[in-house]
Amino acid sequence: MDETRDTLRQAVVLVSAIIAVVGAFIGSGAAGGTPIQNAAGGALAADATPIAPGGPAFAIWTPIYVGLLAYAVWQSLPKQRTDERQRRLGYPIAASLILNATWILSIQFGFLAASVPVIAALLVVLIWAFRITLDTRPKNVVETIVADGTVGLYLGWVCVATAANITALLVAAGFRGFGLGADAWAVLIVSVAGLVGVLVAIRGNGRLAPAVSLSWGLAWVAVARLTGDLLSAPAAIAAMVAVAAVIAVTITLRIRNRSPRAVVA
Repeated sequence: MDETRDTLRQAVVLVSAIIAVVGAFIGSGAAGGTPIQNAAGGALAADATPIAPGGPAFAIWTPIYVGLLAYAVWQSLPKQRTDERQRRLGYPIAASLILNATWILSIQFGFLAASVPVIAALLVVLIWAFRITLDTRPKNVVETIVADGTVGLYLGWVCVATAANITALLVAAGFRGFGLGADAWAVLIVSVAGLVGVLVAIRGNGRLAPAVSLSWGLAWVAVARLTGDLLSAPAAIAAMVAVAAVIAVTITLRIRNRSPRAVVA
């Protein structure tokens, strides 16, 4: 009975990864459709809101999807079938893959309001998976890279994407900011994202992967506010300060808590 459940889990993860990657390929516009940043009336474009990352920021999805596919294939090997760590990680990662595909569909069909609870659920699931990677130990470097590293990259980027998605919805809905200007709100939201990055670094004892992807996203927010059509020096400065804080805390914790287990992740 346990073997049947384990085989089912492996199959679910592998199929979910295939669905997510195919959905991303189609949803990104690579197959000739509308690119994500142009869907939903352009609500997620680089110049749509003061905290929208510049277009090149989305290149982070390439290593994330490569990592997810690598994990899906690796966990499907016979050696991982009864591994207790994979039993705990498998379904959260599968859920994140299906939620990711659902989010892409919601944007492509113009359901911006529906995309927010979907990406919020994705963030919750990734926090769950991240906690599992913290509470259990990888067996080797390969697992550290494909499981811990991938989950960390995924989580860090989705933290930024969630903030950008919520802001896009508020702007599209005509939110006026209770009298505060756009710059003030941008600084506030970017600061919250930076604080989340610091908290993830502390909880993860200086894990590199989430710090890298979160800092990458915030750095491209700064670039977009300094060089794009929607300029905002306050938002750019806040994003750069947030990046510096996340990197500084991560490096400090890694030095203080040196461990072979966290070489990559």
